[in-house]
Amino acid sequence: MPQWRRFLILTLPLSLCLSASAALCPSSLAVKDAPETQYRSEWLFSPYTYHWSYSAEHKPVFLVAAHELLPGGRLCGASLFSNSFGQPSAYLYAGQQFDHVGGVQALSIKLTAGVLYGYVGEYQDKVPFNHHGFSPAIIPSAGYALNPRDSLQVNLLGKAAIMFGFARKF
Repeated sequence: MPQWRRFLILTLPLSLCLSASAALCPSSLAVKDAPETQYRSEWLFSPYTYHWSYSAEHKPVFLVAAHELLPGGRLCGASLFSNSFGQPSAYLYAGQQFDHVGGVQALSIKLTAGVLYGYVGEYQDKVPFNHHGFSPAIIPSAGYALNPRDSLQVNLLGKAAIMFGFARKF
């Protein structure tokens, strides 16, 4: 099956993953007395990932993610992607976004932590602490706002790669 078709099939259950991630988003994650955000969710599409080291085993990585934006810069969500070895994968996470970094209005930083699934079989040792395909993950990212709704984002994927994406708030 072609990679793009497998990815499309993978993205169909995104709404189910987002529903499951709602359990990660209890109201207790919201900061008391924090102002409401203008937008309630953000979707991210990543068409390209650069690996620090070349490997003939590496496949193109595509990602679709969505997260709920909570007061106080908190967020939680899910992503579906094809990993570096062509395996369907998912990441359920919660995190924090910091806006106006260094006094730059358009610059933001996010830090998410959650559970990664998808590195199985012969690739199970490609991520640390993997147990039957599940492993913890922490992903820092930086974004640059093009306007109040759209931004470019860069995710640092440990010692393996850097992912480039486009995000839109709704």
